[in-house]
Amino acid sequence: MTDQELRKEAHDLDVTVWVGKGGIDAVVDELSDQLDDRKLVKAKFLRAARGGTSTDELADELAEAVNADLVETRGNTAVFH
Repeated sequence: MTDQELRKEAHDLDVTVWVGKGGIDAVVDELSDQLDDRKLVKAKFLRAARGGTSTDELADELAEAVNADLVETRGNTAVFH
């Protein structure tokens, strides 16, 4: 699937992973498990997780940690494939 098709499919998905003050290390296993079960997973980065870092940077780090593709980031939400 193309990125555009994946973004279209992700539009109606609910957020199932929240990244909070524990940072990305706290959700690596959960995101990995969800990606095993689903094609797309939407994650939201709460203010406590972002600190002085952008959502794009955190999403890239998280995608690398779980060996996933980052489909897109919008606001404080990211979609992984």
